[in-house]
Amino acid sequence: MEQISPPPIEPPSILLTLTEGLRIAGELTALLATWNWLRQQPKGDGHPVLVLPGFTAGDASTLFLRRFLRELEYEVLPWDLGTNTGESYLLPRLYTRINTIIKSTDAPFSIIGQSLGGVFARELARSFPSHVRSVITLGSPFRTRDGEGTNSVVRRMFERSATIRPAERVRMGLLPDSSRPPPVPSTAIYSRSDGVVAWQLCREYEGETAESVEVFGSHTGMSLNPLVFWILADRLAQPEGGWQKLDRDAYRRAWWDLSLAPVRDFPRMQCLRPLRSGN
Repeated sequence: MEQISPPPIEPPSILLTLTEGLRIAGELTALLATWNWLRQQPKGDGHPVLVLPGFTAGDASTLFLRRFLRELEYEVLPWDLGTNTGESYLLPRLYTRINTIIKSTDAPFSIIGQSLGGVFARELARSFPSHVRSVITLGSPFRTRDGEGTNSVVRRMFERSATIRPAERVRMGLLPDSSRPPPVPSTAIYSRSDGVVAWQLCREYEGETAESVEVFGSHTGMSLNPLVFWILADRLAQPEGGWQKLDRDAYRRAWWDLSLAPVRDFPRMQCLRPLRSGN
């Protein structure tokens, strides 16, 4: 019997793609306006958190995110590998970096990956399951089949940058099938208004230790989105060995509190805090 392949997933609309820049600016403005409220979230347990940037980006793209995690007293670890070009040579270098982290700390670490960084994060969790505490992906299209559902410009850039296309790497055994849930607790954050990749490709397969959480925002702006920051604080605060899925009532309350935070905090100019020293 002939196997019927699922229909291809279409990339985001041109309107969503063209408005990415404006929406990123809006998310940054919202982050500055809600910073004081966000930094009052419960402190973490100080475990290490590795942050991986998206395609064509480096550590500068996660500057605010890492600053926020330090405010919550986590040990924040940058990518430290320059620009994420998506090329195959990055994975061995990333494995070397992980081994260095393992030697320097006894504590299991969490990994946050934006876009392509999230795809890498899931593979690291598969390779180092006893050392990775949890994985959180931000708009990561780990369910794509050979680049489907991706903005055509970004897709062509990736194909020019990478010597072997992702689906071909899977077939050759050079890259595992990233659609499979990792063997650690995982949270996939996605947006239906993503202007770069189709949101359907960024959702996790639901399971006891796997979940998907929807936010409203752009693709690139996920590392600036205040609601994403709240989700990160909540997920990273889960006790080791006692991970539970996101409390949806708490999520709705956080959305409401974030909406009111600028009105309460703007007169104190706490919105300028993340622009001060630190990286």
